[in-house]
Amino acid sequence: MTSLLEARQVSRVFGTGLLNKTGTLAVDGVSLVIKEDRPSITAIAGESGSGKTTLARLLLGMIQPTKGEILYKGRSLTSMDRQGREEFRRQVQAIFQDPYESYNPVYKVDQVLTLPLRKFRLTHSKEQTHQRMEESLRMAGLRPEETLGRYPHQLSGGQRQRIMVARALLLNPRIILADEPVSMVDASLRATILESLVKLKRDLGISLVYITHDLTTAYQVSQNIYILYRGSVAELGSVEEVIKHPRHPYTRLLVSSIPLPDPDIRWGGGSEMDTKSATGTAHVDDAKGCKFVSRCPFAMAECRHAPPPLYRTEDDRAVACYLYKDHPTVSGGEMAESFASA
Repeated sequence: MTSLLEARQVSRVFGTGLLNKTGTLAVDGVSLVIKEDRPSITAIAGESGSGKTTLARLLLGMIQPTKGEILYKGRSLTSMDRQGREEFRRQVQAIFQDPYESYNPVYKVDQVLTLPLRKFRLTHSKEQTHQRMEESLRMAGLRPEETLGRYPHQLSGGQRQRIMVARALLLNPRIILADEPVSMVDASLRATILESLVKLKRDLGISLVYITHDLTTAYQVSQNIYILYRGSVAELGSVEEVIKHPRHPYTRLLVSSIPLPDPDIRWGGGSEMDTKSATGTAHVDDAKGCKFVSRCPFAMAECRHAPPPLYRTEDDRAVACYLYKDHPTVSGGEMAESFASA
């Protein structure tokens, strides 16, 4: 079974050079696999500074890994010829957090839709272009007559974000990477946009990588989830198990921070864990050991001496924590392959 997109133990260090000898380790040995014939929705979750957006940029080929490699259909992005690179750019699309940066305020929104069609030469007449644009807008839940011909400021935030969904759909992609796609729209619009994304997988067979800090929406839309902490995978597994029965102390902290619709429950006050935010991304010269050790109430001596491997606690779950050292170890690549083939 061919992998459509694969990250093999990718790491990314920023800031190394003559004036900065240490560097910041933004992503640390992450593996992910998306199969060609098994559309899926995979969530990448974690608090700010956990490496989510850097991982997305690596998967999109916008930056190169310091270690490891990104492959598309078994070919490394760094060694692709021009034709292969063009195919990758067309079939792996992105929806970013801030839709405003994609618009030029002096042009009508039509421009963001016509530009990719021209660049990839997907239509051969104005009539074909207009028809393709209308089809994509309807698939994204928009009415073409209420969208085309308008300037960005004449549309709501939700409409602008859904135009970005339509723009991705224009190219008939195989994968969409959605980086916090609903964090800047009203709560009333989030469900609509997320439903549009889920329909892409269900109706069109498009795989999604959903990057978010919001575990509630991750639970609603995804099948599998990766919990990142300071660039490393703390826990990964089926979203049902990870959110309902978190095992890693950091995952428990994230889940306990979700507000519940009950005024009698004290939000976050009863957590067994220090709820202060992370001390920042890891540095290359950080002391060896678990990155979460300074915040963990279960820290043991071994946690300070070596980073924990992934322990496979269930068939569809692995946790990087010494609390589960009686379970067999597993590589991130093996777990990623297992999810993709399930």
